[in-house]
Amino acid sequence: MPERPGVSVVVRPVLAGDVPLLSRSLARAFFDDPVSMYWFPEDARRQQRLERYFRFHLTTLFLPRGEAWTTPNLDAGSMWIPPLAKLPTFGEGLSQLFSVAAILGRRTPRAIRLVQLLQSHHPTSPHFYLGGIGTDPDVQGRGYGSALLRVVLDRCDSEGTPSYLESSKEANLAFYYRHGYEVVREVTIPQTKVKLWLMWREPGGG
Repeated sequence: MPERPGVSVVVRPVLAGDVPLLSRSLARAFFDDPVSMYWFPEDARRQQRLERYFRFHLTTLFLPRGEAWTTPNLDAGSMWIPPLAKLPTFGEGLSQLFSVAAILGRRTPRAIRLVQLLQSHHPTSPHFYLGGIGTDPDVQGRGYGSALLRVVLDRCDSEGTPSYLESSKEANLAFYYRHGYEVVREVTIPQTKVKLWLMWREPGGG
């Protein structure tokens, strides 16, 4: 559904107490995402697994090391890693791997292969990384996604900082194009038909 232009949307930083409800909204937003379906093929369990996945990453990565933004009703959110953010230590990485394995179960090797694939193409120059953005399907089309992008992209423009993301839905490309992103590479998960579009945005691009 296209977003309505000219609708004023207020966004704010995510707080620790927001995580459970926001994770539920993000899980609903990503329920039919090709990567979500690749990791969690069982429809009956996907919502619950995705909620746990987003709770984990918001709590351990995006809030302590990056930033996350949401709407007043916690029905949409975006998650970012800023340039030169401090990455997890080796010990922290191992701990996180065990936690993710508990969520993914026997799909853990699939997740590791995908992470390795994306890391092999991740830009090395400083940039804002959009780790995820989503809106609960019940409220899509109200401009939430644009507002959640603009709060960081406006800073990118003023500071002269590029931005990068990976889109796993071809239908979402037009949305990102409108905000100045361009596809720089397409990758496919080996032995699947799941494709991702790697997108880069120069400052002042939209």
